[in-house]
Amino acid sequence: MRQEQFVTRHQHEWRQFEDWLRQRGGNARKARGTPAPDLPGDETIPERYRRLCQQLALARRRGYSPQLVERLQQLMQRGHNLLYRAPAPRWQRAVEFLFAGFPQLVRSQAAAMWVACALFVVPLVGVFVLLQYRPELVHLLLDPQQVAQMEKMYAPTAEHLGRDSGTDWAMFGHYIMNNISIGLRTFASGLLAGVGTVLVLLFNGLTIGAVAGHLQHVGYGDAFWRFVVGHAPFELTAIVIAGGAGLQLGLRLIAPGRKRRIDALVEGGVIGARLCLGIAFMLLVAAFIEAFWSSIAWVPAWGKFTVSGVLWTLVFAWLWRGGHGGGDAH
Repeated sequence: MRQEQFVTRHQHEWRQFEDWLRQRGGNARKARGTPAPDLPGDETIPERYRRLCQQLALARRRGYSPQLVERLQQLMQRGHNLLYRAPAPRWQRAVEFLFAGFPQLVRSQAAAMWVACALFVVPLVGVFVLLQYRPELVHLLLDPQQVAQMEKMYAPTAEHLGRDSGTDWAMFGHYIMNNISIGLRTFASGLLAGVGTVLVLLFNGLTIGAVAGHLQHVGYGDAFWRFVVGHAPFELTAIVIAGGAGLQLGLRLIAPGRKRRIDALVEGGVIGARLCLGIAFMLLVAAFIEAFWSSIAWVPAWGKFTVSGVLWTLVFAWLWRGGHGGGDAH
């Protein structure tokens, strides 16, 4: 086989391997007006590396040009250095995932995330506005005991905002269990062809909207907002992401495309499991803020809203730009 035919046959594969090396080496191409080509999946790299070694041996044996042999030699050496280097410590991989891999993964499922956001936010805002004009409708969504409990928790005379009693550490543990159970339920219900996730998102949106709308109407809005604005950036965003994870799982179940249904479902489950790691982190942060900051009654509203604004900015910046230099996850 002539060198020109050899290069034409394998050139695309070499370029893809080179792009993968750039990404994994931290030198992924920056935006220059042209998007990066599709990168090969990590699971295909060992086989691609073996083929590259075979192609290098063929190029040498057939006496191809020194420039071609040198190019393949460099690709082989760079691939060897990445594939066989010592793995990073677990803590480093965890940090890299949280600050780069997780936001990349969220962005890769953008369509599902936006649908989940609409399913959660629209009923929440709609019920809140409706109750300002028809306050009696709150009893269609909350029973009298729930209404009385909410009013007691956010009464102006309450010692702690948002709770009756309990130490900060005890409430921290309670919030962790409650938040993570909501997140996992939102994701796992996607196995019901996505319908379960839709219902959970709608239910949470309606319930939160009903509580907020009622308390605002009866004059307890100041205490309520001072309590929720602190942990809302992490908690509400995590619920939406969990909903997006469940929706993409349900979509793969009902519309697997050209893949076998079981293969599509496994792929969705892997994506969802990775998303759940980041969701758990967000809910842990939300629980910490809720227990040790949100419940403080003496902090004025401007202080609570200032902190909330900073946290919303950090969450959006993290999810929008996190890991941006390395290309979005596939």
